[in-house]
Amino acid sequence: MTHYDVFNGDADGICALHQLRLAEPKDSTLVTGVKRDINLVKQVPVEGTNSVTVLDISMDKNRDALLPLLEAGIDVQYCDHHFSGDIPAAKNLSAHIDTDANTCTGLIVNQLLNSAHLAWAVTAAFGDNLFESAATAAKPLQLSDAQLEQLKTLGTLLNYNGYGSSLDDLFFAPADLYERVKPYTNPFDFIENDKAFTELNEGYNSDMQKAKSTKPFDASDRTALFIFPEDAFARRVSGVYANDLAQQNPARAHAMLSTLPGDGYLVSVRAPLENKTGADELCRQFETGGGRKAAAGINFLPAAELDKFNAAFKNQFGA
Repeated sequence: MTHYDVFNGDADGICALHQLRLAEPKDSTLVTGVKRDINLVKQVPVEGTNSVTVLDISMDKNRDALLPLLEAGIDVQYCDHHFSGDIPAAKNLSAHIDTDANTCTGLIVNQLLNSAHLAWAVTAAFGDNLFESAATAAKPLQLSDAQLEQLKTLGTLLNYNGYGSSLDDLFFAPADLYERVKPYTNPFDFIENDKAFTELNEGYNSDMQKAKSTKPFDASDRTALFIFPEDAFARRVSGVYANDLAQQNPARAHAMLSTLPGDGYLVSVRAPLENKTGADELCRQFETGGGRKAAAGINFLPAAELDKFNAAFKNQFGA
């Protein structure tokens, strides 16, 4: 019988799983993908499955695949901070869902583990652009400013690696990146010893330079919408650049549209940091949209719906 670890391919998903498996080692089959690939539970078969852990993907988006597992008596542990909808009342479901805009799955897991691997939870929070939450959580570690900055960089890079429309856009497949993180109890040892950190840092800096040269398509004091070309750098950088802009302009909402083949866009939305709500509500108005209150996205926005999206974006955030 097989255990499956199902997790988002970003910093939060990787760091949440890493904390759990440091505390509770377990042989498992990994199920993950690019950050936007959240319909992952459907990859878990009912036949031959003993138990499942699901991390950092919306229960609402995975309900149709989750219910057959529960009905078959398979034990499921589910930790997440995205919109869940109604949580099934099943004795074999252990659900830890908190949609507060100031938390992430890594911090939820950290609570379950009584801060056994807190530095990785802090890394997860930084990766999800929760800088204040990360700094607050890190206080018991008594880190220097330089060490805190290192964890911020690591979280940003792990998150950066997850963005793209396919695995070909990424520097590392998320499952492979998790395997590289897996040997390290201490994130500072990973930073020091694994070449993946250096490779991601170089790629991030290069992509960010290109992003910063792109002028907004439409901007005001309350909203800014950017359109990037059809290029792998744009798909990789859209989310982390949105996070960066959100930190610089905390009263403004941001939307990053990366041009895709097929006459459409990959969309990343960040609510204003001063009021971290509404991003998921906006994106769920569109067919392939979803996410959380502070940060959400649309996997494919048809070009014909650009004006509709921009109007909804401005309406959502009061521009």
